[in-house]
Amino acid sequence: MPNNNETIPLNPIEKEWKDQISPDLEIYLETEPTFGLTDTQVADRLAKFGRNELQEKKKSKIKHFLSFFTGAIAYLMEISIILTAVTKDWVDFGIILAMLIINALIGYSEESKAESAVAALKSSLALHTRCWRNGRLQEIQATELVIGDVIVIRLGDIVPADVRLLGIGATGEAIDGDLQVDQSALTGESLPLRKRKGDLVYSSSTVKQGQQLGIVVRTGADTFIGKAANLISITTDAGHFQKVVNYIGNFLIAISVVLVLIIFIYDLVEVKVQNGTITKDDVLETLKEMVVLTIAAIPVGLPTVMSVTMAIGAKQLAKKQVIVKRLTAVEELASVSILCSDKTGTLTLNELTFDEPYLSQGYDKNDILLYAYLSSEPATSDPIEFAIRTAATKDHPLITGEKHEAMGYKVQMFKPFDPTEKMSRATILDNSTQTDFKVAKGAPQVIIDLVKQSSGNNMRDAEAVIVEFASRGLRALGVARTRIMGGQEIWELVGIFSLIDPPRHDSAETIKDCADYGIVVKMITGDQTIIAKEVAQRLNMGQDILDANCLVDPSKTDDQVAQQCLDVDGFARVIPEHKYRVVELLQGKGYFVAMTGDGVNDAPALKKANVGIAVHGSTDAARTAADIVLLAPGLSAIIDGIKTSRAIFQRLQSYALYRIASTIHFLIFFFVITLAEGWQMPPIFLILISVLNDAATMIMTVDNVTISKAPNVWRLKLLVVLSSVLAIFLSFFSFAHFYIFRDVLKVTEGQLYSVMYLHISAAPHFIIFSTRTEGFCWNSLPSWPFTLVVLGTQVIALVLSVYGVVGDAKVEGIGWPRGLIIIAIALVTFVLVDLVKVLTIRLWNRTHDTHSVIVKHKRTLKDFTTKKPTRAQKFNQDNHLNWDEGYRAY
Repeated sequence: MPNNNETIPLNPIEKEWKDQISPDLEIYLETEPTFGLTDTQVADRLAKFGRNELQEKKKSKIKHFLSFFTGAIAYLMEISIILTAVTKDWVDFGIILAMLIINALIGYSEESKAESAVAALKSSLALHTRCWRNGRLQEIQATELVIGDVIVIRLGDIVPADVRLLGIGATGEAIDGDLQVDQSALTGESLPLRKRKGDLVYSSSTVKQGQQLGIVVRTGADTFIGKAANLISITTDAGHFQKVVNYIGNFLIAISVVLVLIIFIYDLVEVKVQNGTITKDDVLETLKEMVVLTIAAIPVGLPTVMSVTMAIGAKQLAKKQVIVKRLTAVEELASVSILCSDKTGTLTLNELTFDEPYLSQGYDKNDILLYAYLSSEPATSDPIEFAIRTAATKDHPLITGEKHEAMGYKVQMFKPFDPTEKMSRATILDNSTQTDFKVAKGAPQVIIDLVKQSSGNNMRDAEAVIVEFASRGLRALGVARTRIMGGQEIWELVGIFSLIDPPRHDSAETIKDCADYGIVVKMITGDQTIIAKEVAQRLNMGQDILDANCLVDPSKTDDQVAQQCLDVDGFARVIPEHKYRVVELLQGKGYFVAMTGDGVNDAPALKKANVGIAVHGSTDAARTAADIVLLAPGLSAIIDGIKTSRAIFQRLQSYALYRIASTIHFLIFFFVITLAEGWQMPPIFLILISVLNDAATMIMTVDNVTISKAPNVWRLKLLVVLSSVLAIFLSFFSFAHFYIFRDVLKVTEGQLYSVMYLHISAAPHFIIFSTRTEGFCWNSLPSWPFTLVVLGTQVIALVLSVYGVVGDAKVEGIGWPRGLIIIAIALVTFVLVDLVKVLTIRLWNRTHDTHSVIVKHKRTLKDFTTKKPTRAQKFNQDNHLNWDEGYRAY
């Protein structure tokens, strides 16, 4: 078959990326080809360069499990466990310990199945190879190869190290033809490449055709695949979700500890004033009260509720053939605004397909299929020949594919592709007329010249088609046949057909759906720029494709290059370092980036991205480096993942707002009432508030949510401000309840305990119906299981308050009339809180979004409008200010 340089006209302006061998290694590459290295040389080089394997750093399972006991909230829970043991408060001790362990078990169980990405890379290396050693050709383990070894690589082999071809056969004989190597999983190039003498063949690529000797130039971690492993190993940044939880936890812990310490000191001072001295028992009693107060205030259930919510979301995705390997990726996927998608095997099928041909007058598609098939080589694995045979067998009525023949025709003579002539020929017998004719297939310009010389036609239309195909990056082949005219054999052009790695059937629809959800898709490929543009056009994507060399332009700053990355629609001619850099630059601009891929070359970028997505049929390296694995073919499952993740995000945000507001309210009320009145609630009530209300919120995983059409982010500054406003508003009602029932209605001390317990349990808890949405609560109605459970906890609180049966003799019942009045007031409070919430959010958006954010993103919005925007870009223009401010606020 014609080689790629002849069948795929390339833009001469573009420069090829060239992998170079270090000059320091050249002295090790002077091995005699058919003798090889001696045992002494091998031992020396093993000592110097190490074995041909990737070193794997295994993480201890125990250390992995213990890592779930770290973080601000976890540390405070652990301190609380110690303090409850000291004060012998075994009920709280058991509750806090159980919540801590449950949270760790959930996180560990969801992530424990993930294997090391480096181990997967290691397993993809070839196990054995044939190598010249001490003048003998012998089979050795691939791990024993050293630089300078001479090995045989042939059809079907997995290349065991980076090798430079020597251009001779296994025993030093001359060879006819080049090597064809499939390295799509390494570099992203969709076609197997022809490799000649002096070319490099990379470790873990697959030989599709030919046989040659090669000399090992790099082994282990120094190989092309080894560099990918090194890139994976350095992507160890803390997850975004953990930062969010720590932010919330640190804020709540800080104010809780400060206020509780003030109360603790105040109580000890009061004891000192009353008794004149402070005993050990006084300190322990005061400490016990402060521990209970801290437990009730600190969101000890925050990590557990969020982990359970994400775990259930992961199980929902698993039913849709989306496997979540890293639990927090469920939440982070909701924030993704840019999807970098590998082209080969992800957006496309990674197989050549017969495309729409140019046909000469008098010929149809069946004719060009028939003649191309008759002039193709049977039983070869050449991808172009295979594509022709597949298309003809599928679409031509006379070709069955059982044997290499067509009904009514017989191949009498076949001449395979000749590199000198740049075409293949065949002589065909037409059984219906018992006449012979010839067919030829090859480089389009060669076929056209053949027709010109035979017929004298100018063939301008056909030559224009060649130029058009070349400009679109299509692999083109010409087909001609002979006819007898005027007693002479004349060549006629049947047509010119093209071959392309076609887009998956659902890729265009997925890209459109991504745009509908505010996500910009950027194509990343190792193919030529012109090929990337052709695929982008077929996918209805923008065709502004950036050559990867621009990513390492020393004349530009990182910020300038990052801005280029934002503006373009894709990247061509990339290597693993380029993919990694694209993700890094986009993240540096403040965007959440997802990366899809299927090959070893994608693994570093998958690991670096906020959310790495390994598509169906991915290599082990890609699957283990990714956060999410798609089991179904195509990308359509990503849309299911986005919808589910945004629903989960809304639930997490709802819970966080409710929990922060209720915690601040709790602290404000008890801080003021303790200092002003010296009043304290019985510890049993504090425990009930903490346990009942947090347990009820776990049912929010089945609550109804409105899925956002724009990426979600944590607007943490707004979250804190809004929570504080709602907490202060709730505090007014709490103080009103305390003073009205104590001073106006003159309830007893025991009844006051029940009144304040019921109010503090119900009023803040009902606001979870408000925190579910940024609009008014009636715009998004909750699910009936969620409503039933939340109301059910308050029915329990109501019964306990009405009858005063909580196991504390100081507590008295308040009766049904007062209990129902308090619940009714709590419901009215919830409606008023909802109104305050909406007004606060609107005021915040007005004072923040339209001023600071517009100024901050003025250049970004201008850049979006310098050319006709894609649908996704247009959507982001309309929604940019709504969500981007949140991430940058964080």
